[in-house]
This record gives sequence, structure tokens and C-alpha cells, in this order.
Amino acid sequence: MTTDRPWNTPEAEWRGLVRKVRAGRDLAPGTWPAGARCAFALSFDCDHETFELGQGRAAVGRLAWGEFGRRRGVPRILQLLARHDVRASFFVPAVSALIDPEALAPIIGAGHEIGVHGWIHENTSALDLETERDLLLRARETLETLSGTRPVGHRAANWDLSPNTIDLVAKAGFLYDSSMMADDACYELLSDGTPTGLVEIPVDWVRDDAVYFLFNREPATRPWMPPADVLDIFRREFDMAHDEGGLCQLVFHP
Repeated sequence: MTTDRPWNTPEAEWRGLVRKVRAGRDLAPGTWPAGARCAFALSFDCDHETFELGQGRAAVGRLAWGEFGRRRGVPRILQLLARHDVRASFFVPAVSALIDPEALAPIIGAGHEIGVHGWIHENTSALDLETERDLLLRARETLETLSGTRPVGHRAANWDLSPNTIDLVAKAGFLYDSSMMADDACYELLSDGTPTGLVEIPVDWVRDDAVYFLFNREPATRPWMPPADVLDIFRREFDMAHDEGGLCQLVFHP
């Protein structure tokens, strides 16, 4: 696309880009299992040190910020989930897993899911096709080797997808993606108008803790919000899903 002057982009080009990945059939069930009124999902992106490494930066202080999530954040989350007997999904960059392979064991041992979250939390849209394919497959192979289970879920780092991402994820045999925002109900992803068989479990910035608490950027781009205010936003999101019999998925970054 003509990024410096997008108004000069030929119609065929922008139409092709818009058509490349679209929402297909609605997969919201008529009823939820066990008579539940709605579905509620907790997911955790374990970026840790790769938040810094994936941007090509080397600030030791920010690497330590990532290490805190590994040393204190995830263990506290696992304790909380165990206390309430809740299972969750943990999306892990491959390099994050390689830095401390033993950190996966408590997550897996508690019955939680491990999903692919890039190789080093890279921006996928900056990659050519072959590089993106290679990193996706290497990331899945690494997590499978370390966890003993092949991941079936994919979440793009920074929710940043190239026009090739969904095709690659579908062809690699993943069951679902969780990076997109075309609906607030689950839907099948289309590639160039063709059903992929890939389920999208949608996300949204308003249900992501990074919007409210992430200060490890240079320069800082957001004001800090009191946790009570964020809880109120998340509660209102859940209430709407409950009223409509829908889905509410929260995303956290330990």
C-alpha cells in the first residue's frame, strides 16, 4: 500500500487488502454448556523480557521489568486461579519460554493452556512471507518441545498481523486465533473470501490491561488509571456479555 500517500493507493489495492482477512460466519452458540448465561475467558500474555527484546532494544531496566512478571506476576496469578479453580490460557513468545523453560511447568501442571505468541514478540506486519512462516513454525515447535503439548491457539504479538498471518496460521493447523476485533462474538475467519476453518476468539483494547497500566514505553503514551476504575470497566464489559448471552475475554500482561 502507498503508505506515504495512502490517498493515492489504487482502488484494486485497498480493496484487496480489506478483503484479505474478513469475519465469516458467526460462531456464537445458541446456548452455552451447563446452562451458563455467557462465556468468560481469562488470558495472559507472558511477554516478559521479549517486550524489550522484540523491539530490538537493550535497556537493562526494562528487561528487569519483564523479569518481574516471570518471578512474581505469573506465580501470583497461578495462586489466584488455583484458589478459584479456574483454567486460563497463557500466550508465550518462544524466546520468553527459552529464557526460563522451567517456568512453563507450573502453568501446564495446573491444567492451563499454552498458546503461541510470536518468536520474540516481533511485529509481524514488518516480516516477509518466508520469515513470518519460519518464525511461526519455530515458535510452535519450541513451545511443543518445552511443554510436551502442541499449541492449538495463536495470538499475534502486539495484535499485529500481516496480510499473510491468517493463511499461515490456518495452514499450520492451529484451531483458533485470538488477535482480532471484527466482532465481540466468536467467528470463522475468511481469507480472500474463502472460509479457513480457523476460529477467531476476539479481543479488544478496552478489555486489555496494557491500555491502563503499561508504562514501559518510550515515551510514555498513556496516563495511569486507578485499579478500581479499571475493575469497573471490566465489570461493565462482563455485565454486557452476561445481558446478551455473549463472550467476555480479558487480556492481562503479568
